[in-house]
Amino acid sequence: MGKKILLCFGTRPEAIKMCSLVHQLRNSQFDVEVCVTAQHREMLDQVLSFFEIQPEYDLDIMKPNQSLNELCSRIFIKFDEVLNLVKPDLVLVHGDTTTSSVCAWAAFHKGIKVGHVEAGLRTYNKYAPFPEELNRQITGRIADFHFAPTQKSRENLISEHVSPKSIAVTGNTVIDSLLWTVNKLEKGFTNPKIDEIKSKVDFSKKVILVTGHRRENFGDGFLNICKALGNIASDENVEIVFPVHLNPNVQEPVMRLLSDYKNIHLFEPLDYPSFVWMMSQSYLIITDSGGVQEEAPSLGKPVLVMRETTERPEAVEAGTVCLVGTDAELIFSKANDLLRNNESYDNMSKSYNPYGDGKANEKILEFLIQNL
Repeated sequence: MGKKILLCFGTRPEAIKMCSLVHQLRNSQFDVEVCVTAQHREMLDQVLSFFEIQPEYDLDIMKPNQSLNELCSRIFIKFDEVLNLVKPDLVLVHGDTTTSSVCAWAAFHKGIKVGHVEAGLRTYNKYAPFPEELNRQITGRIADFHFAPTQKSRENLISEHVSPKSIAVTGNTVIDSLLWTVNKLEKGFTNPKIDEIKSKVDFSKKVILVTGHRRENFGDGFLNICKALGNIASDENVEIVFPVHLNPNVQEPVMRLLSDYKNIHLFEPLDYPSFVWMMSQSYLIITDSGGVQEEAPSLGKPVLVMRETTERPEAVEAGTVCLVGTDAELIFSKANDLLRNNESYDNMSKSYNPYGDGKANEKILEFLIQNL
C-alpha cells in the first residue's frame, strides 16, 4: 500500500472543491481516506451524495448557536482521535474555513505533513472576510505543500517566505468540479429542485441569481442589499432568483423586505447541481461568495461581488468580477448597466477565467507523486 492521505473538509464549499480531488487521488497509488467535520451538515451531505463519496470518518461537530471557539475546540478533540486511528502521511485541507485551520494545526501537533489546497489567497485584512482571512493565513504558516490556484497566490506565499519548491500553481479545483457537474447536467441529470425553479421562474426574461451569507454583511449590509434588489426588481423584464441562506441574520431581513415582490423568487438553499444549473441559466450573478467568483467566469456569467475586498483579485483584474460592496446605489447602477448595456455585458462575460482549465486535480496528484 502506498502513502496514506487523509482529506479533511467540513463545509459545502470545501466539499465541492475537494470531492473531485478525492476521486482523482483514489484512482492513484495513494491510500486515501476522507474525514468530514460536518461544519455544514445538510448542505455538506447533499454534495457528498452528488459526488458519490462516503467519508470514512464523520465528526458531526455542529450544535445550534455554537461559537467559533466552541467549534474549534470540538474539532481539535474529535480530529485528534481520527489522527490517532489513521496515522496518515499527509493531511490535505482546503481554503479558509475553521475546519481547515484547526485540522492543519492538529496534524502539525502530531508531526504530520499538511497540504493546503487553494493556498495563498489574501486580503491582508484579518477582519475581511472574518474569520476566513486569518484561517487561511494560519493554515499557510503550517502547511508543508501549497497548491496555489494562481500565480498571484504563489507570489503572496513567496512574499511570506514560503519555499518556492513547496508551491505548485494548479488552477482551482472548483473548475474541475464545475466541469464534472456541467457534463452530468448536459447528459440529462435533473432533480426536483431544478424542476421547481423551472415551474416558478420566467426564463424568457433576464434572470439574476443572488446569493448572500457573509458575516460582515449582517445587519445594515443585508438591509442595503435588499433595498438594491427591490430597486432592480422594479424592471418587469427581470426575474431575480435568491436561494436564501439558513442563517437567521440573512433570513429575517430578506424574508421581511423581499417576500412581496412577484419577480423576486426566494428559495431554500440549492444543492450543488441545482446551483450550477441555475448559474448556467442566469444572465448575471450578484453574490458575496468566494467560490462563485471562480466558477461563473467558466460559464460566461458576469459577477457583481457584494464585498469591499476580495482575496480573489485575479477575477477583478481579468474583468469577470466587479466589487460593489453593500452600497445599494452602486449595486443597482452596476446591475442596471449590465442589463441595458451590451458592451458592458460582453466585456465581463467574454473575459477569460483566471482560475484554470479544469486540470487542477491532475497537477496536485503529479506534485504529490513527486514530493510525497
